[in-house]
Amino acid sequence: MAQAIAIQNALDELGRLPGIGPKSAQRIVYWLLAADTDDATRLADAITQLKESIHFCPVCWDFAAEETCAVCADPRRDAHTICVVSEPRDVGAIERTGEYHGRYHVLHGAISPMDGIGPEQLRVRELMERLADADVTEVVLACNPTVEGETTAVFLARMIKPLGIKVTRIASGLPVGGDLEFADEVTLGRALEARREI
Repeated sequence: MAQAIAIQNALDELGRLPGIGPKSAQRIVYWLLAADTDDATRLADAITQLKESIHFCPVCWDFAAEETCAVCADPRRDAHTICVVSEPRDVGAIERTGEYHGRYHVLHGAISPMDGIGPEQLRVRELMERLADADVTEVVLACNPTVEGETTAVFLARMIKPLGIKVTRIASGLPVGGDLEFADEVTLGRALEARREI
């Protein structure tokens, strides 16, 4: 009986993770049961260490191991530009391009009335406080090109423009190597809208 309860508890907890359905949770639980105790202990220790050593940066709300994240702590970053993203993983995606050298602000989501997420559930207030206190000249809105991302970008632009700060939106369009015939109308329209002289 205790065995069934322990297995069910593990299945329930793993099932709460994003992307883990009942079958994946079952595979993980049975792998853990068959694994050496050292393997399971290392996994448990890694999760505990992760939760104990990583926190949100109090400036930009990305993840940080030190007092502030590496970007906020770097004096070489352009403090006059803030790139607003929806999730911490978006920071990594932009950093991998090597094209952006400013700072970030992570909203932790996007406005989605259908899901009950409004501006008050996001880090919008903290962004506005940063803009009031800092010498920021441009805010780059890098929200996802989804309905929620567009809604968030429009909302933020309306809030920021009266402050006299330049507001830009990342371009979206066709992926490199893509064929025009397979592009949807919205993507193709955005690509035409964001065209530039060469």
